[in-house]
Amino acid sequence: MPSPNSSAEPPPGRGRRPATRRGGETASYERPRLRDTAGYVPGEQPAGGVKLNTNENPYPPAPAVAEALARFPIERLRRYPPPDAAPFRAAAARRHGLDPREIVATNGGDELLRLALATYVEPGDAVGIAPPTYSLYRVLIGLHGARPLELPMTEDWRIPEDFAEALNRAGARLAFLVNPHAPSGRLFDRSEVAAIAAEFEGVLLVDEAYVDFVDPALGHDLIPLVREHPNLLLLRTLSKGYSLAGLRFGYGLGPAPLLEPMRTKTRDSYNVDALAQGLAVAAIESRAWARDNWAKVRAERERLRAGLVRLGLPTLPSETNFVLARVPPGERRAEALYHALEGRDVHVRWFGEPRLADRLRISVGAPDENDRLLAALADLLSTPAPGS
Repeated sequence: MPSPNSSAEPPPGRGRRPATRRGGETASYERPRLRDTAGYVPGEQPAGGVKLNTNENPYPPAPAVAEALARFPIERLRRYPPPDAAPFRAAAARRHGLDPREIVATNGGDELLRLALATYVEPGDAVGIAPPTYSLYRVLIGLHGARPLELPMTEDWRIPEDFAEALNRAGARLAFLVNPHAPSGRLFDRSEVAAIAAEFEGVLLVDEAYVDFVDPALGHDLIPLVREHPNLLLLRTLSKGYSLAGLRFGYGLGPAPLLEPMRTKTRDSYNVDALAQGLAVAAIESRAWARDNWAKVRAERERLRAGLVRLGLPTLPSETNFVLARVPPGERRAEALYHALEGRDVHVRWFGEPRLADRLRISVGAPDENDRLLAALADLLSTPAPGS
């Protein structure tokens, strides 16, 4: 029997080093599908400067949120939170004119995307997306073992006319559609969405992360469709419109039978913590404060867009809290301009992928932030590029 100081190899699971392959390479225990999937790349989180790269709200949350945080009893952290976020679901039901059974609370909107895949899609099934779009969709589809069915947006940033037909032809079980659209900012109207939901044989998840910034004069509202289409699921988040990106709180709206397996089977136990639930209730009940912030963002959005156009950067109309500006070919291409702005501590987003490589996505900031961006762009665009 080996002594305590023996150099004999420890039993499995007790201090064993990772196995090595020939040549000393460390073996990977990662699933092959995971190893072959590129992860989501979030926007940078710089410590300072002008941060216009991750579509955060430039204005603070409602005072009621700060009050709820200050009053939160630390003793509650010793106990589990309400497992199905009943207080928040009741508040959201009042806000949207729905039944609490038609609402599911999630740890950020991204959790709802994962839950939709786990609830409605078998590995190997097709899941529809309309690129360019939120890049996390493709990542989650791949990790689930499903197949992304890419039905690209038209040149003028519209949904393909045969979108639902193509989804059905491929046997798609789920489709992700972001509206207002990211990254273009375009809004698809209610009739378009309703027609797709009516024709599509799978579940249509409409990601409404930016819907709070839509001009109210348009009268846009998809919530009534929840009771008209048994396969329609709407994603909402408090990250953008309610200035709570750091809280990570989202929710889904849909027919009760559609949500029931998600709420009772695929959702993690206690998926939304007690503090988040309390602050989320305070936020969604502070609609007047949020509405004022949305109006400020819309006003700055139009001013920012006009300023970019004056600088020679064609910019699409937007119903979100960001704009998509095109950088014409020339000395200052989009990537170079992106890096030059970084050098001035002004942070925007550049995507090196088809249809976006010549564009910059710019979050709408507070007035002084937008002024600094426009001033930096004016200076850079009037300065010859190095080596020219």
